[in-house]
Amino acid sequence: MGWHISGEPGEVAERILLPGDPLRAKHAAEVFLTDVKQFNSTRNILGYTGLYKGERISVMGTGMGMPSISIYVNELIKDYGVKRLVRVGTCGAMQEYIKVRDIVIAQSCTTDSSMVRNTFGPCITFSPTADYSFLERSVVVAKEYGITVHVGNVLSQDRLYDDEIDLKKLHDYGVLAAEMEAAALYLLAAKYRVEGLALFTVSNHLITGEETTPEERTTTFDDMLRIAFEAAIR
Repeated sequence: MGWHISGEPGEVAERILLPGDPLRAKHAAEVFLTDVKQFNSTRNILGYTGLYKGERISVMGTGMGMPSISIYVNELIKDYGVKRLVRVGTCGAMQEYIKVRDIVIAQSCTTDSSMVRNTFGPCITFSPTADYSFLERSVVVAKEYGITVHVGNVLSQDRLYDDEIDLKKLHDYGVLAAEMEAAALYLLAAKYRVEGLALFTVSNHLITGEETTPEERTTTFDDMLRIAFEAAIR
């Protein structure tokens, strides 16, 4: 049992969805899963295991930011044997052609995180990258359901409110969106040789200023969840 997860061995499936918001985990379990059992409520980080189309799968919140998700990902992999992890979160779009409520899939991550630098030291710039087969499956699923997705490089930033970061340059270099967790997930997935993927629904637009409400972010992003569940069980 992990320090921050109260589930017993065997209560967490080898495949898991990881929203930042614990209430999105609760929503996903209620809407998509059957035979659901809650395995975690420590620190109000809600975690559930159930069946999706007969396949065993879990969903659990992670909180916000790379330090938070890294705690849960480490424990899920080391203590519970999780092999396939997909972050399902929100992001801020950075390209004009991406619209609010569109879905972005992170092929790779640009980041200002010291977590990546501290892992490899000053001489190496490691590129946190999605598991290709997992990425490919998610794109196939999106096409099957007629859901448009944008695949490419995202910014995983340490600070949400960051006046120093050069968003215009990142935009000019084709970065699709900004979020706060994917680089840590991809870093740890590489370390432990497991499958990692990050999908996002665009909750706000950093260029146009359009945004969704907190309630919408919890309960109305089901296309992203559908892609994640389907890709995770294939």
